[in-house]
Amino acid sequence: MGPLDLLNHVFNFLAPAVVVGLLLALLAPWLMRGMRPSRSWWVQGTFNAVAGVAAMALGLWFFGNDGKMASYALLVLLAASSQWMGSKGWKA
Repeated sequence: MGPLDLLNHVFNFLAPAVVVGLLLALLAPWLMRGMRPSRSWWVQGTFNAVAGVAAMALGLWFFGNDGKMASYALLVLLAASSQWMGSKGWKA
């Protein structure tokens, strides 16, 4: 595998986590009306994306390959939990 192929694989591995994390941070003020994020959208999106990358890496480690639906479910669960914690959802 050449360096461009490796870069393509890494970007395609990280893309779902980054997209879900940023979209969740952007759409959260409209989806969760009562909660306001305590950080800016890009900082919260970064936290969500990091949580998503951790979920994808855990799925890759556990299953031995990526693209399993359980990994994507964990991605959504961890990104949503990160958003809830960043919005201080327990206080609402």
